Amino acid sequence: MLASMIEGAYRGLPGLPRPAAIVAGGETTVTVRGGGIGGRNQELCLALALALHRLRLAPRYLTLCAGSDGVDGVSPAAGAVVDEATIDRALQMGLDPEDYLERNDSYSFFKALGQAVDTRGYTGINVNDIFIALIP
Repeated sequence: MLASMIEGAYRGLPGLPRPAAIVAGGETTVTVRGGGIGGRNQELCLALALALHRLRLAPRYLTLCAGSDGVDGVSPAAGAVVDEATIDRALQMGLDPEDYLERNDSYSFFKALGQAVDTRGYTGINVNDIFIALIP
């Protein structure tokens, strides 16, 4: 759904004109199958980047997925930031994004790319998870 909203905004569909900022809150769930390090926000960002990359839906975007409390799952990060070049950069570095997603190891993926959001621990606020997408 979020990938479709980003793609719709990029295309300038009615109700989603460009430039656009899509802001959402809530908490997603993750089915843990692997033994990696990560959390629901990093997993959301990785799955979103893969979906947009596979379909080449949005040539330009920037997205943040983070927990307002500063912690995402069992990782030391609050979340991650992705853009249209995230998957290409990972592939150039020899990282297999689908493998990281399958192993629930999104933190290791984003740490290697320098795209993990590190708040240095708890923020003292626990309002919601935050999703912000910017489409130029």
